[in-house]
Amino acid sequence: MLAQLFFVNAYAHGQTLGSLITYQDRHRRQTTSKAATMKSQSLHGTAAASLVVFFLSIMAVPAAAAVVEHTFTVSQMNMTRLCTETLVTVVNGQLPGPMIEVMEGDSVAVHIVNKSPYNITIHWHGVKQKLNCWADGVPMITQCPILPNQNSTYRFNISGQEGTLWWHAHDLCLRASLHGAFIIRPRNGASSYPFPKPHKDIPIIIGLRMGEWWEKELAQVDTNMRNGFFADEPSASTINGKVGDLYNCSGALQDGYVLDVEPGKTYLLRVLNAALFHEYYFRIAGHKFTVVAADANYVNPYTTDILAISPGQTVDALVIADAPPRRGMLQYKHSHIHGTEEIDPYGNVRVVPGMPDMHDKMVSFYFHGNLTALEHPRRRTDVDEHLFLVLGVGKTSCRRAQSCTRRKDGSDQNILVATMNNVSFELHSQMTSLLEAHYYHTINMDALQELPDRPPREFNYTDRTLVPEGPKEELLEQTPKATVARRLGHGAAVEVVFQSTALLQKNAHPMHLHGYDMFVVAQGLGNYDPEKDVVRYNLVNPPLKNTVAVPNLGWAAVRFVADNPGVWFLHCHFQSHLSTGMAAVFFVEDGPTAATSLPPPPADFPRCGLDDNSMPHEYYFQTRKDSSDA
Repeated sequence: MLAQLFFVNAYAHGQTLGSLITYQDRHRRQTTSKAATMKSQSLHGTAAASLVVFFLSIMAVPAAAAVVEHTFTVSQMNMTRLCTETLVTVVNGQLPGPMIEVMEGDSVAVHIVNKSPYNITIHWHGVKQKLNCWADGVPMITQCPILPNQNSTYRFNISGQEGTLWWHAHDLCLRASLHGAFIIRPRNGASSYPFPKPHKDIPIIIGLRMGEWWEKELAQVDTNMRNGFFADEPSASTINGKVGDLYNCSGALQDGYVLDVEPGKTYLLRVLNAALFHEYYFRIAGHKFTVVAADANYVNPYTTDILAISPGQTVDALVIADAPPRRGMLQYKHSHIHGTEEIDPYGNVRVVPGMPDMHDKMVSFYFHGNLTALEHPRRRTDVDEHLFLVLGVGKTSCRRAQSCTRRKDGSDQNILVATMNNVSFELHSQMTSLLEAHYYHTINMDALQELPDRPPREFNYTDRTLVPEGPKEELLEQTPKATVARRLGHGAAVEVVFQSTALLQKNAHPMHLHGYDMFVVAQGLGNYDPEKDVVRYNLVNPPLKNTVAVPNLGWAAVRFVADNPGVWFLHCHFQSHLSTGMAAVFFVEDGPTAATSLPPPPADFPRCGLDDNSMPHEYYFQTRKDSSDA
């Protein structure tokens, strides 16, 4: 018998999710436990001491490193959600995809079999890929994509990292359905966690498709965004691929994610946000979280009743199942539900935990501001490179390769693009990846534009009154499109201050840096002041993040040491901002020795061919249209 407990609550901009957690019957557990105890008592006596010694000897020896292998078959299948059958691109027929579980020190080999109609790369989000930028999985930046009907293998080591990460496709909007958890456990087992050993750990993948459930073709959604059309909206949000029973579809409730818990037990929830567009607030009715890690880095235990998670981020939190058995809903504020007093099949009353208003951004600001690193070893305080990056919106003229209309005078219409320091990132058509061109010294420097260390002009970035009502394209500055890059010397200490603007008031910006963790030394609201705000820097125990949430109408300052050679992508993890240009690449130079230099690519590294069919999807499409219009 199961006594139902509660739904987990999460919301973002009107989307509704449903998920059920149940307490297992205490009496049944106690009876089973008593019988097992009576049976085990007969084994005591002379064997007891030897059993204890044997157990201790096992605990004292770390497990040997292993090679963890997976095969990911990427294909399309029809899935039914919300009474609609949709063609979805998935790995191994699963949504979410397979979970990868390793121990620190293991090696990983993932064989990709591409049976989909799309070019595919897989990014191992948060894995540092030390001296192995080749495995980072970014199309035409670190590799040529894996073409349809082709295979390839990613090989990399896990060193010095523990916690929750994830993997996802890095092509078009495909990460909406091509994603899964990546769990790194301590080499010495759960007893070496810097927090009480949990009874069980549970991956919780939050998303919306465009992160999880869409009834539109994702490639078309991506094309629409590149053409300046942002009206596409997801149909539903999910937890672990389930849309939940709050979606009443033709009278049939949808299945929700169900988690069984035992009263009094502690659970480690590994929560990750796989959504494309939205930050999520996550709450469990009647319970509190103890946050113990973020982005696979341990933090000082922080007690809260709500989690704020931006796209790309992960949070590890302990939850004690200590509330009375009851049932509640996972929902978004202002959503239409069946009523808080509805009786479920077990006779329990639904409980709807309160959630902040969807426009309340201070919840996110305070949540991230309360995170501090558990360990604080000595670190550099000098800085070699200072970058002040203003995250904004600009306009650019429509090109013939895009679906745009012309004005009456025959001129091209302008479309919106996302920018950093008023430059919008775009990869030009090329026959090799930037990383290969960098490694073999064949890169055309004229094709790159240096990422400016400051915006072209200063203004009151967070003043809402500067933003006009209605269409804004004609009032914005003209923005160049370029492959935006910055060279960093090996070992350079880099400080980046991300400044949000009033043009982008939706959520905190999740800025993700590949190949590194960043020390988040400060955050604030309003405009960054280098003279006043630097005194607020936490240089003692700043949290380490691979994805930093830049506060809405605020700023965040991060630091990292450029000691991992390669070509590393920096971008906003909102897909609409990534697709329209809020990105740049860092070219990190080799160190002085072979041990600090990037080795050559693997022998079976994906290659770009010389025929049209080998071009990346978006470049192939543009090249064909350009040639037909010429």
